Amino acid sequence: MYERILHASLLLLLNICCFSAAADLPESLPAPPESAKLVFTEDWSTGQIDPQKWYVLRKKWGGGNHGVAPENVAIATDDVHGEQKSVLVCTGHGDQYDGDVVGLWGRKDRVGGVIVSKPFFASGRYEIVAKVGQKERHEGGPQDPREPRGAIPAMWTYGYRWVHASDEPLDEFQADKPMYNPHMKAYGMGANEYWSELDFPEFGKGGKYSEALYNTFLQNRHEPLLWDVSHAIDGDYHAFVTEWRTKLQPLPAVTDAMVAQQDGFYWIQEKSIPFADYVGNPLKKLGPDQYAVYAVHYIDGKKVAENHRFVPSMAAQLNLGIWLPDWAGPAAWKTASIKFASVKVWQYDDPGDVRDVIVDDLKNNMDEQGREIR
Repeated sequence: MYERILHASLLLLLNICCFSAAADLPESLPAPPESAKLVFTEDWSTGQIDPQKWYVLRKKWGGGNHGVAPENVAIATDDVHGEQKSVLVCTGHGDQYDGDVVGLWGRKDRVGGVIVSKPFFASGRYEIVAKVGQKERHEGGPQDPREPRGAIPAMWTYGYRWVHASDEPLDEFQADKPMYNPHMKAYGMGANEYWSELDFPEFGKGGKYSEALYNTFLQNRHEPLLWDVSHAIDGDYHAFVTEWRTKLQPLPAVTDAMVAQQDGFYWIQEKSIPFADYVGNPLKKLGPDQYAVYAVHYIDGKKVAENHRFVPSMAAQLNLGIWLPDWAGPAAWKTASIKFASVKVWQYDDPGDVRDVIVDDLKNNMDEQGREIR
């Protein structure tokens, strides 16, 4: 546990500022920093999903769909740049699906498939080789096989934790209870949650595939941006790379009388500090390094997108798959898929990273028959 903090040593985990100049971000993919650590690799060459690396969801979220099911995630063989390789296939069932797999309430339509990493990751490089759709049509598939309109193929980091806002003292809370965070009650936020998410990207909003969503989610703050990805919608494999950086930012107005200590972090509980200055994030001790907060995204080595606002710093799990929310539009087909050939994750360990606040795997909320689990 840290020693007693001093006024001058508090730093905010800054997630809401803009980078000084977009031109400073490289247009072509640079090499990872020498200090970067390659901590996770996957190519599914074993022909199996390794339970030490991944788990598969049976879960519904959002409107206009019936969730995702493990039966829609499998290993197959595909041509990856001229070579036959094992790949992960995440299949979506459209409006016309009439097979055996069911989602929420036993419904067969609009059910996808998502796989989630067991490890949590923070600042670093995420390299995912994936194919959205395919070149050739198949029976029951979309009219244009390259664009499974009505589905959202995606890759993203996600972490979530409900925060208990009450008057109970910190020392009366046990580890098996939800985190107590005084600022939530003090501000009456109405959103008692920690939410860390980067979408890089989500394809197919409104059935349009030439642009894709690169989103950030930080607690109750959200920035959705659309960027041109038309060159990657050709039914072939492409390398999608995201660089996620974090930093520390001084909060000179905060004193040690304004914070409470828990889980190795310090939490503001003073209404005079504007919530927008720290967005509910914990404080850490002053470190020597200063980084800009941003996420910059590349396809096949060329920059296609960047996010500067509401970039989270809390570690999250990597998600891969396909989903069919209402905002994707109608899915006038039976089956479509996104395929993943490989995954590599380097960690940068920027000083703004927050680990061990969001720690739990995502929970299923339906059983194999599609009955809700509460």
